Amino acid sequence: MIMSRFLRPLIALWLTLMMPSALLAQSNASENSLMNETSPVPGISFRYIETNGIRMRLATMGDSGPLVIMAHGWPESWYSWRHQIKAVAEAGYRVVAPDMRGYGATDAPPNVQDYDIVTLAADMVGIVDAYGEDTAIIMGHDWGSIVAWNTVLLHPDRFSALVAMSVPYSGRAPESPLVSWQNAYGDNFYYILYHQEPGVAEAEYDADPEGLLSRLYLSPDSPRHPPQVTDRHRSAGGWIPRMGAPVGLPDWLTRDDLDYFVSQFEAAGFRGGVNYYRNFHRNWEITPHLADARVTVPTLFIAGENDVVIAGASQPRLEGAMRRVVDDLRGVILLPDAGHWIQQELPEQTNAAVLNFLNDL
Repeated sequence: MIMSRFLRPLIALWLTLMMPSALLAQSNASENSLMNETSPVPGISFRYIETNGIRMRLATMGDSGPLVIMAHGWPESWYSWRHQIKAVAEAGYRVVAPDMRGYGATDAPPNVQDYDIVTLAADMVGIVDAYGEDTAIIMGHDWGSIVAWNTVLLHPDRFSALVAMSVPYSGRAPESPLVSWQNAYGDNFYYILYHQEPGVAEAEYDADPEGLLSRLYLSPDSPRHPPQVTDRHRSAGGWIPRMGAPVGLPDWLTRDDLDYFVSQFEAAGFRGGVNYYRNFHRNWEITPHLADARVTVPTLFIAGENDVVIAGASQPRLEGAMRRVVDDLRGVILLPDAGHWIQQELPEQTNAAVLNFLNDL
């Protein structure tokens, strides 16, 4: 058992690099099964579009009204928005939640540079074009929030409002964030630096999708078993054994929910999503023109009070940081007793905040 735990990531990496035709056919069959599946949420349907050189799957609801795009994060799915899609559509909006580039049944181009921020923003514009609209409202969570912030900066004339969740924005950093993390962590493990190693992180995650997702999709107070790896050095191992296995699922995530998320990654793999992280330095290099750019659209920020991303920052501190670069910040809402997966942990409170913001536009 010990030997297999260490060998599985290496075997998964070898299969990725040397996949024979039979395994490739099996992988293609899994992808095709995703493309032909029916939405697990009543009232939500799937649509496929061609945008920015890829085929993208969209979860949709609502036949009329202003267009709202919901961009998910890592490691997630359109399904992360299952509670918001219905609530916003029933309020009179046409809602679109894509499988982002590299996820689910959306294409996953092979090259790392195919996931830089300029390309990801163009994907969002492509959705607006596919619906024949001049503008759309964009919402984002986690990496989807990073995409959303940059999309309204790069294409301010195509988006009329922004809801960002979990990841705030206070302007372009004076130094590449990757350099900052390398200086801060050195030889110690940090998942973003781990994601920079070619082929390594996705091999670990592909070998045990449920192991990764079940450890990440938890609330801050969710009970865990002790981690298998406690040595802080990167050389001591990958990420999954550093996170204690859950004692059980949080009350906001059913077994069916987790199984659906796992099925999406079993079919699509993790490489596409990890490639977002491999563009942190490139994103900084290719966006010097955003150094003095401002977010001009009405903006709302929502996060869990205990979200690790905001690192304990208070509402006034976050608001002050964002007002430096956001012209029309309509609010910073920190929901108590919630962590990173805010729209799933507290869907009713999140929906109320979103709908109040939309109604005031």
